[in-house]
Amino acid sequence: MDKAQQFEELRPRLFSLAYRMLGSAAEAEDAVQDAYLRWHGAEPGQVTAPGPWLAKVLTNLCLNRLTSARVRRVEYVGPWLPEPVRTDDGTLGPMETAEQREAVSLAVLVLMERLTPPERAAVVLRDAFGYSHRDIAAVIDCSEANARQLYRRAKQHVTDGRQKFESSRESSSGLLARFLEAAAQGAMGPLEALLADDVVAWSDGGGKVRAARQPVVGRERVARYLAGLFARWASGVRIEIVEANGSAVALGWEDGALTSLGALEVGEAGIIGIQIVRNPDKLAFLAGQLREPSRNT
Repeated sequence: MDKAQQFEELRPRLFSLAYRMLGSAAEAEDAVQDAYLRWHGAEPGQVTAPGPWLAKVLTNLCLNRLTSARVRRVEYVGPWLPEPVRTDDGTLGPMETAEQREAVSLAVLVLMERLTPPERAAVVLRDAFGYSHRDIAAVIDCSEANARQLYRRAKQHVTDGRQKFESSRESSSGLLARFLEAAAQGAMGPLEALLADDVVAWSDGGGKVRAARQPVVGRERVARYLAGLFARWASGVRIEIVEANGSAVALGWEDGALTSLGALEVGEAGIIGIQIVRNPDKLAFLAGQLREPSRNT
């Protein structure tokens, strides 16, 4: 098997790693391509174990990208949300358990932004890829004790104040359908009944399309915001439910173009978070996935 074939076999795993690190499908693809160039340019005999070697190279490429991304996100217009990715086709690996689905949810990827780049690498490598603390230390060039501390601190940052609530694919899809029906009808009572008191709605337009520049907070304000949003969409927007980032999401299509995605975060008291992605740049990767045949067919 030549080097190009070896790399293509590893590409899905590498993309999954880069996406979890960066929260951006476009940047993940670029990072994977940069790793390929490093791989292609390696001297004969330099790489004895392609998988671990590429994972280390890619992780460090992502660490560099995360450092520069922090500067860009400070200047980002309005709330920043990750790029959504279809996950029922194996793009990010197995999605069989609630933990696997939650780990790539938009809500958790937003929380991952709290972490330093090394902390993020420690969480991704250990939770998603089963690396030992010793292996993580070798990847990010630190001591095993430091890798262990990075992981422990990162998990604390991500879980602090986060409501833990597991739901199946079927229940999340059913809840989303009820939510969409109530919002489309402007039925404030049924809509508010689905929302937690402290629900927050984020809308990411990136300054390129119309979107709320600040999070909308509270049951009544969020319900009014959503009812108004759906009223503007009453004509010309087709709604479709698909799976992205491990859960059911709503897509809005206008004139054949994907223009919005909505995802729900659910807690014990109901819907606690709503993420709406409208930035067209962040919808391009998912739109491309939906035009392509499933990887499992």
